[in-house]
Amino acid sequence: MPGPPVRCGPMNDKETKIALVTGAGSGIGRAVTVELLRTGWSVALAGRRAQTLEETAALADARAAKGASLCVRADVSRPDDVAGLFTAVRERFGRLDLLFNNAGTFGPGGVPFEELPYDAWRHVVGTNLDGAFLCAQAAYRQMKEQDPQGGRIINNGSISAHTPRPHSAAYTATKHALTGLTKSLSLDGRPYRIACGQIDIGNAATDMTERMQTGALQANGEVVPEPVMDVADVARTVRHMAELPLEANVQFATVLATTMPFIGRG
Repeated sequence: MPGPPVRCGPMNDKETKIALVTGAGSGIGRAVTVELLRTGWSVALAGRRAQTLEETAALADARAAKGASLCVRADVSRPDDVAGLFTAVRERFGRLDLLFNNAGTFGPGGVPFEELPYDAWRHVVGTNLDGAFLCAQAAYRQMKEQDPQGGRIINNGSISAHTPRPHSAAYTATKHALTGLTKSLSLDGRPYRIACGQIDIGNAATDMTERMQTGALQANGEVVPEPVMDVADVARTVRHMAELPLEANVQFATVLATTMPFIGRG
């Protein structure tokens, strides 16, 4: 079950847009949360560790956050946790304008496909795909029922939604599936002013990609350092997508380190 909500910042006014960011305790989720709070959004932060969520909220405050924050410990792969998370958001803020479906895991690195344990496969699928489904479904219901009706869902894809890395079957499969979920939500949400887009991110400088700067396995078997980009550039891209009117939508966006191996990968 989700932990008790922690009120991390001041209450919001009725004109403030409300966002929910999953995986907000680190990496891209942290950067997006800070960017949204800094620019006046109120944000519910969701993640498995309460301490890192509170650290994210404190970092936003240190950068002169203008929005209110709410920290909720939740595992997005668990239906009861997701239900509790959205109840906490509704009770605190009353509505939801944006879900950034960001929580994800790569799984065990360097494991050949034929040696990938089923438990590891299920963990990646549970977090990356089941979690995205559960949160999107809860957001969809909220956005459909609220007044004014509508909102936006942004799914965090990956360039692995287009092109895999070696030994990444579970991660790549979930990211390809996420693209299908994005398309279906875009279609099904039209009657209710629910817009859905996907941001595919490559080599943002986070803890998850730190190893790439020292050497990442390439398709030809070589281990080569890869360039990274500032995660703040990703955060600004998400905010641009989020702040469009609901009559406009960035369906798919790819933001990546310019010279990383993607075009021509393999």
